[in-house]
Amino acid sequence: MQQYRELLQKNDQDVFNALSGEEARQKAGIELIPSENYTYPEVLCTLGSVFTNKYSEGYPGRRYYGGQEFTDTIEDIARERAKSLFRCEHANVQPLSGSPMNQAVYLGLLEPGDTILAMDLSHGGHLTHGAPVSFMGKLFNFIRYKTDPTDGAIDFDELRRISLAEKPKMILCGYTSYPRDLDYSRFKKIADEVGAITMTDASHYGGLVAADVLRNPFDFGFDVVTTTSHKSLRGPRGGMILCRKEFAARIDKAVFPGLQGGPHMNTIAGIAVTLKKAAEPEFKEYGRQVLLNASTLADELVKNGASLVTGGTDNHMMVLDTEKSFGINGKIAEELLDSVSITTNKQIIPDDPNPPLKPSGIRIGTPAATTRGMKEKDMVRLADWMLRILGNPDDKSLAASTKAEIEAFCSRFPVPGI
Repeated sequence: MQQYRELLQKNDQDVFNALSGEEARQKAGIELIPSENYTYPEVLCTLGSVFTNKYSEGYPGRRYYGGQEFTDTIEDIARERAKSLFRCEHANVQPLSGSPMNQAVYLGLLEPGDTILAMDLSHGGHLTHGAPVSFMGKLFNFIRYKTDPTDGAIDFDELRRISLAEKPKMILCGYTSYPRDLDYSRFKKIADEVGAITMTDASHYGGLVAADVLRNPFDFGFDVVTTTSHKSLRGPRGGMILCRKEFAARIDKAVFPGLQGGPHMNTIAGIAVTLKKAAEPEFKEYGRQVLLNASTLADELVKNGASLVTGGTDNHMMVLDTEKSFGINGKIAEELLDSVSITTNKQIIPDDPNPPLKPSGIRIGTPAATTRGMKEKDMVRLADWMLRILGNPDDKSLAASTKAEIEAFCSRFPVPGI
């Protein structure tokens, strides 16, 4: 790999400088965006491999181009490992990312105009769960369920009432900013009552399901589970659709030729590597540590007066209400933490009165910090730094000294592959 870096430096200094700058940024700071992680060095190797050169439209044994001996091998390995790891009957590993992954499920199993019941976006749902600005939101009739404002739990009585009244063709659970595990048995019972397909978008927490530290929807009879291959799985940026056999043909056809052309075989090679890693005992320990770190960080923030949506977390993330806690919006909070090398993202809270680009909170997660080897005691320090900076937004001297502390601290925790 070093020879290629030297070649890049020689032939394109501008891109090399940006690459070097990003490496330095990742090493010097703490990554707390819950959807980001550091992938394995072996995955970086596959992404820069000769599989980048190969077109492989179709599926193993049914390609449109010749020369597919090794691409077929790689894709079959990835599919079999996914089926084993997630205890499912079929796996499609070709989706280019999370959004087309979810779109393929809707387009493969439903008809335009069909009703889908999904989580309200401000309560934790994702853009692909029917945001009005998305094409899926225009193509399908999305209706919403919310959480209980008193404790943040999903209101299943209201969810059942809506389902009985609207008769959705699909009930979708899963989240992008909901800090609790899900009761799949209750979703499944309501879906069966109205004859709906059950789908879980586990993009954020697929790695924690693989590690058996969060519930697996297939253990409760779910029909479809989608997950990205990066985030908590630590793989390359891609997506997977996992499903029961009866939906396999329709899902595959929706991915190709319905939405995509040639898959990115270098990414699929990286997914294969990732799934092998996720089946090893070390990954289960990693999953346990992600949850321990998240609960420690959440407890420490709450103990010191910060307000978290739902009051805490069951998973890898939490949502901090910065308006209630510090009197500042999430955009300002994100920028303040960025200035001291702590990376988070601004986040809407349930029924947020503020606009999406200046919302009332930030989203915080522990997968990336855990990948670097940080443990509970480090989360206590991290909480102290965050409280210090958010509680004193105008103190430039404090920010400067805190940034120096954080970057010295981070130097003790190597970033894999850098």
